[in-house]
Amino acid sequence: MNEKERLIKHLQGGEAFTSLSHFINDVPYDKLGERPEGLPYSIYELFYHMQYSQEDIISFCMDDHYESRNWPDDYWPSRKQPKNEGEWNDLKTRFFEDRNRLAGLIDNKDSALMDVVKHGQDQTLFREILLVIEHNAYHTGQLFVLCRLLGVK
Repeated sequence: MNEKERLIKHLQGGEAFTSLSHFINDVPYDKLGERPEGLPYSIYELFYHMQYSQEDIISFCMDDHYESRNWPDDYWPSRKQPKNEGEWNDLKTRFFEDRNRLAGLIDNKDSALMDVVKHGQDQTLFREILLVIEHNAYHTGQLFVLCRLLGVK
């Protein structure tokens, strides 16, 4: 396995923990907005944050007209749960499509991992990929704990 294949494998998760794709679809819709006692976010809020952050990093790397977003307001939803199941399904679809888009960028023969990304000053593609991997791994663990606290899976 070469470096790019290894990065893609880690991006997809599950090397040292349960992959998000193995449990996120098992979360019942009625549990998405619940905040366990003492915790500041719900499953929906945390997953929204993951999707939004991942999409922002991909845009930073690739989009011609990237604009910085407002931290932290833009990175967290304004409500605890999605409006409906369709919105929840769209969020999950966007997350996995964006992750696949990033995997495609890694796998592209013209992508050099140590090249500075489109809107970077010294941020390389390698750094941005590691940022997504670390961020998603951290929050996947939190999601898994939230699911356990809510009696899911």
